[in-house]
Amino acid sequence: MTERIDVALDERTYPVWIGDGLLAEASRWDALVAGRRVLVVSDTHVAPLYGARLAGSLASALDVASITVPAGETGKTLATCSDIFDALSQLRAGRDSLVVGLGGGVIGDLAGFAAACWMRGVRFVQAPTTLLAMVDSSVGGKTGVNLPQGKNLVGAFHQPVAVLADTATLATLPARERGAGLAEVVKYAALGDAAFFDWLDDNADGLLAGNASTLAQAIAVCVRHKAGIVARDEHENGERALLNFGHTFGHAIESATAYDRYLHGEAVAIGMVQAARLSERLGLADRVAGDRLERLLERLGLPVRVEPPVDAGVLLDHMRMDKKATAYGLRFVLWRGIGRAEITGGVADADVLAALAGQT
Repeated sequence: MTERIDVALDERTYPVWIGDGLLAEASRWDALVAGRRVLVVSDTHVAPLYGARLAGSLASALDVASITVPAGETGKTLATCSDIFDALSQLRAGRDSLVVGLGGGVIGDLAGFAAACWMRGVRFVQAPTTLLAMVDSSVGGKTGVNLPQGKNLVGAFHQPVAVLADTATLATLPARERGAGLAEVVKYAALGDAAFFDWLDDNADGLLAGNASTLAQAIAVCVRHKAGIVARDEHENGERALLNFGHTFGHAIESATAYDRYLHGEAVAIGMVQAARLSERLGLADRVAGDRLERLLERLGLPVRVEPPVDAGVLLDHMRMDKKATAYGLRFVLWRGIGRAEITGGVADADVLAALAGQT
């Protein structure tokens, strides 16, 4: 069974389809190919698994090309994006061309950013193959690349024309990657859905084991949450910033460790715990909620602290490059307990450093 969830924006609405076997449904892809040329962007892990399957569904396009880029966060750079531009040039891609991102969050960000830049914007489709991308990064139009100074500092809002989340691809997802996706699932519960947090607590074993129906339920809940938030705040001028719960800390951890120690979701898991501890230090929440969050993340096999430790001052420096920082200082997404996140400014460096050091 395929579920459709619409992302309703001011100018247009696009579908997020969630179901088993979507990559092989040629009729669904036919409707998305408006022009003659299609470029599929994938990586060295995903392309051998699903590239041929997708190519078989794009037969209605007269010219289909693909580019395979290195897998992982370290490849999400301007240099890799330049390679995608070269592939689009060789394809002679025009304004009616289509870019497809086949892979996880990194591929979705790269393909979307390239599509946003090529001829000032061409159509693209997100075909996420990881849990993290299905529940979060494929929906909402955020695209971008990393710089050595920080994560996603160069990017654009560029909405896809559709998202096709083929849950069959999760069967080949390594357990560690599935765990990283579960961190983003927990994030939705932590920031705004206490009942969903209870459900995750009750179903943690099935999620960890990769039970298909349990994962599909979780994906649908998260996509509905994100679709609603994006519809109300497409360009992150308010409510959408709540989706960054754990990310100010998490992005700092990723960049401070050169993107090679933690997967994005793992860094976010640590960041959510640090955000909870900072909330406790500021008197916004009690320790019981933070302890419960930490236990759930540990049950799902996720890290909850940086090991080996990174100097707190180094992490704070990386936070100052965060996109949520303003001329008046850092802004954090903190909480008043499970399901009650809020944006908080004016936090003293001493409190941030103490939270990073675990001195709550």
